[in-house]
Amino acid sequence: KKFTERIPGPLIALVVATAVVTLFKLPVETIGSRFGEVPNSLPTPKLPELSWHLVRKMISPAVTIALLGAIESLLSAVVADGMTGTKHRSNMELIAQGASNILSPIFGGIPATGAIARTATNIRNGARTPVSAIIHALVLLLIMLFFGHWAALIPMPTLAAILIVVSYNMSEWHRFVNIVRKSPKDDVGVLLITFFLTVLVDLTVAIEVGVVMASFLFMKRMSDVSQAKLITNELSRYKEEENPDEYSLSTRKVPDGVIVFEVQGSLFFGVVDEFKETIRRVQKKPKVLILRTRNVLAIDASGLQAIEEVVLQTKREGTAFVLSGPHSQPLIALDNAGLIDLIGIENIVPNIDVALERANTILKQNAAISEKHEPKPE
Repeated sequence: KKFTERIPGPLIALVVATAVVTLFKLPVETIGSRFGEVPNSLPTPKLPELSWHLVRKMISPAVTIALLGAIESLLSAVVADGMTGTKHRSNMELIAQGASNILSPIFGGIPATGAIARTATNIRNGARTPVSAIIHALVLLLIMLFFGHWAALIPMPTLAAILIVVSYNMSEWHRFVNIVRKSPKDDVGVLLITFFLTVLVDLTVAIEVGVVMASFLFMKRMSDVSQAKLITNELSRYKEEENPDEYSLSTRKVPDGVIVFEVQGSLFFGVVDEFKETIRRVQKKPKVLILRTRNVLAIDASGLQAIEEVVLQTKREGTAFVLSGPHSQPLIALDNAGLIDLIGIENIVPNIDVALERANTILKQNAAISEKHEPKPE
């Protein structure tokens, strides 16, 4: 903790421990004994010798380091947000980090990222704005130029003790226990696996595994809430919701020969099979098939392929296909895939009322064509 409002406690501990170890010549490992003397001058800038062979050799590790560095820096920023109650700008963070890592090798440096330990230590000792990071860098530069000899005397156990205190303060174990007790079991499983991988393996590995597991969990939940269903003509048996909205089908008349399907949630690969199977289960082929998508906010390539298969199937069977209520993302995806031309722009309508009107128009046109081709009695 702070000894005074102006002097952080860890700084006092650092100075006192260094003085004691130096004066009494204690057999303790220091920065100098572990890493060698700290240089007291800036290295001469030098451009690397680039060649196509070197670029091909280094492109893969360079991309890997860039991705891992971005992940760690953004994670540090998230931790800082939680400790200060602020909101970082991700784009600015990554642009600044990229620029610094481009310039650093010119001076013989290595890729650098935001570090959770140093960020948390900085905040615990009063830092609240990005100015603290600038001051931190300038202080390190001054130490290297003018106090490198003294910095080499800092005991490693002192640094370890400071980091242990910082880690304990930022762990918030009370909150961790509360999350484990009250959160869904799936989320707790991802949390614990990520936690133990961080402790036993590496932070980067833990984040990669955690993100992959969270992605699978998200897709499972999306699949669970997404469904495709057939809305029958027997409206008395159809309960769309407890409080029907203005576009509730339960208050409308669906003409004979027309069936309405509705997809709830995103139309992605996790629900495509259910969607196609629901349509296959229709025994009597309709004259008009309306696909209602007012609750479909997103669609992927598998969903587009499923719609294309349904449209082609309806064309083979002589059934008209009407798409009702598509949102902007699905509509743009349909256009990019060329499905709007396949469906027909006149068969893509904004809501169920217009869809039913379009179905009635198609039924009348089909009836007129049938009458025209019926043989007249002699």
